[in-house]
Amino acid sequence: MVEHAPKALVVDDEEHITELLKMGLSMNGFEVERAATGRGALDAIEKSRPDIVVLDVMLPDLSGFDVIKRLRQTEGAGTRIPIIFLTARDTTADK
Repeated sequence: MVEHAPKALVVDDEEHITELLKMGLSMNGFEVERAATGRGALDAIEKSRPDIVVLDVMLPDLSGFDVIKRLRQTEGAGTRIPIIFLTARDTTADK
């Protein structure tokens, strides 16, 4: 049986950030896809069903929170994809 590499989706509108994350995840055995918008993330998740998503909170079209809300509404029980938020927001109100 051939095992496939785990898939990660990295979502950020800053290309240098997604490139750095792609390099790090690839070096650790992940197959990495990138998206720059919330809608692009939702499309990529639907098409490739990644094993994990690294998601920026502040995207140009939908916030990371909106992406999660839409994703969780369409996922079935037991199929929830783990999400790691990536953000520069650091105030107490943001936490």
